[in-house]
Amino acid sequence: MSKKDNLKTLDQFIEEEFGPEGTPDRQAFEKGYEAFKIGFLIQQARIKKGMTQEELAEKCGTNKGYISRIENNLKEVRLSTLQKIVERGLGGQLELSIKL
Repeated sequence: MSKKDNLKTLDQFIEEEFGPEGTPDRQAFEKGYEAFKIGFLIQQARIKKGMTQEELAEKCGTNKGYISRIENNLKEVRLSTLQKIVERGLGGQLELSIKL
């Protein structure tokens, strides 16, 4: 069996590991994944801008440790704080969507 035969899409992997959408295990995974994704997106945007955590923190009125905890998914971020990080710190625009 070649490596190519073992490849799965992310959706296939998630369904196999956590079950179909709507199940308790899948919902718990998705909640954690969304929190992780926010931190990762902030980190990637900061790196793309060539900024350190300290520089980002200074621009949005917080400290380096707080930015680090958000990026590493150790701290949940409030929506108002997320907006400050994106708009003041990164010079971007925060967009949200709701899926029903």
